[in-house]
Amino acid sequence: MSDDAIIRPELFAKVNSKLDAFIGDFYREVPYAQHFLNGSEIDMPYYKRHTIETILRIRRKRTIDAHAIRYFTLHDPEAAKKWAAYTDDEMLHDQLFLADLKKVGVEADEAYATEPFLATKLLNGYFLYCLEFEGSPLGAIASSYFLEYTTRLTQPDWLDNLEKTLGEENVEGARTHVNYDIEEDHTGDVWNVLMTLVKTPEDEERLSRHFDHLFKLFTMYFVEAYEATSKAAAPAGV
Repeated sequence: MSDDAIIRPELFAKVNSKLDAFIGDFYREVPYAQHFLNGSEIDMPYYKRHTIETILRIRRKRTIDAHAIRYFTLHDPEAAKKWAAYTDDEMLHDQLFLADLKKVGVEADEAYATEPFLATKLLNGYFLYCLEFEGSPLGAIASSYFLEYTTRLTQPDWLDNLEKTLGEENVEGARTHVNYDIEEDHTGDVWNVLMTLVKTPEDEERLSRHFDHLFKLFTMYFVEAYEATSKAAAPAGV
């Protein structure tokens, strides 16, 4: 856990306000978005597929993080050290979700053999595009902040509700993941690395556009998950 103070607190507050609005938009506009938050009976195909995709996204993001570390080693060794430490923390968190899946009958081989959603492929392609053609990992680091911040505000409530149906022991891995991120203050750590890439007003505008694009890609993922597993009788948004 870092003891570093938040860099650029005014921009920090501005960005967080933007992400708060995204969370509200997500719950209002995306089909099935509130299912984990307040569904009384958990849709198991949807839950399993969402958890599988979470694993696939973690596995692919660690490759992107390796590219980010390489960039920082050339441009900012201190940031490289910090991002390497963060990546080390996150590297094997897919195993936490695999443990939860196994308890509901899904083995690791099945999860790893699943074809990722188009949104996941596009997300990782977006990171690589930014690295190759914009010349920095700003998009990838922004994505980590996006996830750390929104997860902190949504996942504890989702897991409280999931426990009512699945039982506390069956979401232990996901709970460990989110609690670890909160206890280690990953939000603050990621933000401070992100700020090493934001130096000018133009950088701030680019960062804001990245968040807009990331929100579109993450909502696209949830739409795909819903469409892939939806029950004909299930009302959207529940």
